[in-house]
Amino acid sequence: MGIVLFDNKNRRLLNPFAKTRAIASLRMGIATTKERWEKVTGTKVFIHTESYLMPLYETIEPGSHIWIDSSVLLTQELFRAVIELKKGEALADKDGLVAGNSDEPWETFDVQRTLAWFKHSIVAIKTIRLQLPYQMFLWNEWFIKSDFTFFTNNRVSQYISSTNTLINPENIFVEEGVTLEYCTLNATTGPIFIGKGATLMEGCMVRGPFVMGNNSLLKMGSKVYGATTLGPNCVGGGEIKNVVMLGNSNKAHDGYLGDSVIGEWCNFGAGSSNSNVKNTGGNVHLWNEGLNTFVDAGQKCGVIMGDYSRAAINSSINTGSVIGICCNVFGEGLLPKVIKDFSWGLKDNYIFEKALSDIGNWKKMKHQVVSSEEVAILDRLYKTKVKATQ
Repeated sequence: MGIVLFDNKNRRLLNPFAKTRAIASLRMGIATTKERWEKVTGTKVFIHTESYLMPLYETIEPGSHIWIDSSVLLTQELFRAVIELKKGEALADKDGLVAGNSDEPWETFDVQRTLAWFKHSIVAIKTIRLQLPYQMFLWNEWFIKSDFTFFTNNRVSQYISSTNTLINPENIFVEEGVTLEYCTLNATTGPIFIGKGATLMEGCMVRGPFVMGNNSLLKMGSKVYGATTLGPNCVGGGEIKNVVMLGNSNKAHDGYLGDSVIGEWCNFGAGSSNSNVKNTGGNVHLWNEGLNTFVDAGQKCGVIMGDYSRAAINSSINTGSVIGICCNVFGEGLLPKVIKDFSWGLKDNYIFEKALSDIGNWKKMKHQVVSSEEVAILDRLYKTKVKATQ
C-alpha cells in the first residue's frame, strides 16, 4: 500500500505556481507537502496531477493505495483518520474527498468524481485547504512552528560559534555544514531552522520564525523578519519579511521584499522593492487567474511571482502584484499589478527560444540545466498563451 497526493479540481486557483508543479510540491514552513507526508509516515509518497506535469513525478505500482487531497493541511487528527481507513472507505468534507483507500487503477482517477470511487462509509472531517496563493505567506508562521517541533524531535542542533548573538537558543536549530559567524539570531517570536550547507555571512540579523533551506545563502548585513522561508539554494539580502521562496531564487541585494510568495528560478535585481501596504491602508485585492477576478487578500500583500521570472534593477513592484511564469520584468515607474506569463518588459511577448536560453543561463549559475520535462511543460504553456491571444 502506498500514499498518493492528488490535485483537486480547484488547483488552478493556485496559479501561477500550479502551472509548473503539483500542489504537493509547494513549500511552506520547512518542507513541501510531499516531504511532510513522507516524514510523518516514514514511507515514499507519490503524486497525481495534471497529465502534462506527470513526467516530473514517479507513478505508483497498481494496488490498494490511500489517496489524499494535496491541498488539505496535514494535522494529527487527519493523520490518525487516514491510517485507519479500510479499503473502500473515505473521508470527506463539504468540498469533497479528503482521503480514501482504493485499489482503482491510477489511470482512471478523475478529480471531478473522486467520491464515486468509494462504496463504503463517508466520514465527515474538519479540514483546512490551501486554496489561494497569498495563504502561503499568511500561514507560513503556523507551518514553521509546527514543522520545527516535528523535524527537530529527538535531534541535537550542531554547535553554534560564540561569535554569534543568540536569543532563545533553545528555539534555534542548525544542521550539518552550516557557516555562521558574527550574526544575531532572535528566536523570541518563533523558532529558527538553518538547513544543511547554508551560509549566513557576517552581520545578518534574523528574527524568527525563520527557515533557511539547504545550501542557501544570506549576504552580509541582511535583515530578515518572520515568518520567512527561504527554500533550498536561495540567496537572500537586504530586507525580507514574511516571504516564502520555493527554492533556487535570489533576492540578493538591498531593497525590500515582504508578504510575498516567490516561485523557483526567480531573481530580483539590485535595489528592487515591493509595496505590501496600500497608501490608503485599505485591503489589498489580488488578481486570481483561476477565478478570473480579484480577491480580497487582507491588509498586507506584496507580490506573487511565478517560476522563471526576473525583475530588473530598481524595479518598483506594486501592492498586491501577480507576475506570471517566465517573465523578464522591466519598465519605468510603478509596475502594473498584473503581468502575464511570458512577458518581455510590459508590452511584448518573451520569444520562447530566448526564454529557454535565458533560463538555461540562470540555471548554470547554480550548476543545473533545463530538463527535457521542463522544456515540454513550458512549450505547452507558451502555446496555450499564444492561442489565447489570437
